[in-house]
Amino acid sequence: MTFTERLYRRSLVAAITTGFVLLIGLGLAVGWLVVRTQESSDTVSHTYEVEVTLSDIRILVERAEAARRGFLLEPADRFLGTFEDAMQRIPPLLEQIARMVADNPPQMERVRELSALTQQHMAAMRESIVERQAEGIRPDDIDRISDADLAIIRTIRDLTRTMSQAESALLQQRTEEEQAFVATSYVAMSIAGLLLLLVALGTIWAARQNMRELRQSRDKLRFLNDDLESVVQTRTADLQRANDEIQRFAYIVSHDLRSPLVNVMGFTSELDAATRQLAEMLDKAEAEAPEVVTEDARLAVREDLPEAIGFIRSSTEKMDRLINAILRLSREGRRVMTPERIDMNAMVRGIVDSLQHRLTEVGAEVKVEALPDLVSDRVAIEQIFSNLIENAVKYLKPGRPGVIKVRGKRQNDRVVFEIEDNGRGIDPKDHDRVFDLFRRSGQQDQPGEGIGLAHVRALAYRLGGMIGCDSALDQGATFRLSMTAKLHET
Repeated sequence: MTFTERLYRRSLVAAITTGFVLLIGLGLAVGWLVVRTQESSDTVSHTYEVEVTLSDIRILVERAEAARRGFLLEPADRFLGTFEDAMQRIPPLLEQIARMVADNPPQMERVRELSALTQQHMAAMRESIVERQAEGIRPDDIDRISDADLAIIRTIRDLTRTMSQAESALLQQRTEEEQAFVATSYVAMSIAGLLLLLVALGTIWAARQNMRELRQSRDKLRFLNDDLESVVQTRTADLQRANDEIQRFAYIVSHDLRSPLVNVMGFTSELDAATRQLAEMLDKAEAEAPEVVTEDARLAVREDLPEAIGFIRSSTEKMDRLINAILRLSREGRRVMTPERIDMNAMVRGIVDSLQHRLTEVGAEVKVEALPDLVSDRVAIEQIFSNLIENAVKYLKPGRPGVIKVRGKRQNDRVVFEIEDNGRGIDPKDHDRVFDLFRRSGQQDQPGEGIGLAHVRALAYRLGGMIGCDSALDQGATFRLSMTAKLHET
């Protein structure tokens, strides 16, 4: 990645991050304005409630005074009822106004003063009513009493007006502060909105540039994929032809090697027969004229020639087995795989049953867990599992009860099988070489030419799978076979 590309990507990320930060800031600003608006609304409502409560107190005091004056002039029940109603409603309003201005010390001081004046006036009014009921007040005294209480009423009226003015001034102050906050917020939001617009435009431009580059990359990638697919098809065809050629070559070579090998084996038999005839002639010569038989002739006929013929015969037999293995591998490579649904549990049980006599001889058992079914070539699968289970039985540890476990599980569109034993194990350095043709590992005390596992790996590859080994010396071995669960016809 060039420096320009890195700078472009970092700038794009920074622009998007800035846009999100501005968006979050705008959201917080809007939320703050909503809260401040609600607080302002609550403040206005609080001021109006205070003013209404003060007005109610003032009206009730004046109503009580008017009812008291009417009762003093004419002791009637209607005046007394109005007076008592006003007297009962005033104390709760005083308590209410005290709660409403509890956070305002100057107003709280005025409330205490208002409460004291109101209670003093209420006590004086009630006392005058009681005296009037006892006829202790003459009509000439009414004007004097009313004039005396008029100063208190004026004081109460002035005090409530002062409290209302204080609330109005506080409301005005808060409103001005709120307007200043709102104006500042609008400016900040306008700036943030402009920046957000610029970031959005820049991001859109960058996104379009990125989309254009992506389209170009996609078109280029499509072209490369198409070209790669054609190359892969060509290479696959070449490999297939090469593989077919190798298969044919192996078949031809193996077939052509068999003819001279048959001749060698035939001449070996003739040499063996001739050697027996020479031995008979040597026995006759020793009986009739022992002096003509030398020690070298005796050793050559009775020891050297039989030993040489034995070496030739064992070598030709081994070569014959190798040629047969190559021919078998060549035929398997040319065989067409035929997928079909396979009951793996039934197949493995059949393989185990065929080995039961051998298992009884070596004192081993095979434990088969529930195996998943698959769609594959039956012949190839049976050859794979037969080889792996037979090898597990063949290479058990002497003196240790053999236990062989076969298990499997489904992994998406593949299946994984494991054949585990507790036998002699395989050296970790030989985990790969045991799958090579004609290569063996460990002690060579069992018959075999090193073909079985190579054949297993070749079959696994053809079935779209792979095989591996986990093992350590004297700790058993686990062969893990992974293949597609559904083989497609080829």
